[in-house]
Amino acid sequence: RPAWTSKAQYILAQLGFSVGLGNVWRFPYLCHQNGGGAFLLLYLLLLFLLGIPLLFLELAAGQCLRQGSVGVWRSISPRLAGIGLASCLVCVFVALYYNVIVAWSLLYLARSFQHPLPWQSCPSAGPNRTGGGPQGARGGGGVSPTTYFWYRQTLDVTPEMGVGGGLQPALVGGLLGAWALVGASLLKGIKSSGKVLYVSTLFPYLVLFCLLVRGLLLEGAPEGIRIMFTPKVRPCPGPPQPPPPHRPQLAPSPLRPHLSLQVSAWGTGQAWRQAATQVFFALGLGFGSVIAYASYGARRSNCHRDAVLVAGLNALTSLLATLVVF
Repeated sequence: RPAWTSKAQYILAQLGFSVGLGNVWRFPYLCHQNGGGAFLLLYLLLLFLLGIPLLFLELAAGQCLRQGSVGVWRSISPRLAGIGLASCLVCVFVALYYNVIVAWSLLYLARSFQHPLPWQSCPSAGPNRTGGGPQGARGGGGVSPTTYFWYRQTLDVTPEMGVGGGLQPALVGGLLGAWALVGASLLKGIKSSGKVLYVSTLFPYLVLFCLLVRGLLLEGAPEGIRIMFTPKVRPCPGPPQPPPPHRPQLAPSPLRPHLSLQVSAWGTGQAWRQAATQVFFALGLGFGSVIAYASYGARRSNCHRDAVLVAGLNALTSLLATLVVF
């Protein structure tokens, strides 16, 4: 079976697969929704309890059996081969909508070279088929220039769901370009994809670092960072403390209740569920890709160290993206 050229390519492959919209887009939103630092602590806790052990199991299975997801489950038991097929089917579904997002990104990248930027202003006259809804609506039924560019010039939405608007040539071209990039990276297996990893995995970090420097120079940046790392706490009633022996018993005053602090986000099942979902989604557990990448690695590679390294870099990427957003 072919193998990665170096250990760096293997780590970049695992990191490039795990890092994505879940880190840059979803994690900052969940962090803001569930109390900032409180969600960070909860996420790190579940990462050590669930994420790293399951990631180690997938790395070890692929590295030991030297097969993909379907072959690994068939080797464990022929009756479990359906789990591997289901994971491959899930990857197909994810690739369908991920490439649509890549097509949007390519379109915005191409339009960003125009001057002035097409989303800088919108026409002063003409029908507005966005309906002036909650998507950036302004007074008088108008929308913001960015919303106008998205709904009218990019998607060209129709007034109703049942009315077809036809194909958009720019979006079709972007989608074909996205699938062409996927096909080119997989044309020769890991020999071609390994070389692409140095650009596709490291370039987003360069962009995030530039955005971080820009964000830190904006007004109010220290306040946003403080809100991010400060857990939201709430008072909860606690049992009254007995008085010292040399002092008389006093009635509890309603102005001075006995209180203790509780992390607000940890008391809701929604925060635990969202944190656990984020751990699985961010690390790419259950998709079968981790097993497939590990099957091309060295047989005597340290799976424990690889799992901790990939999970740690993944968590640091989420923190970096959250700093940029906050």
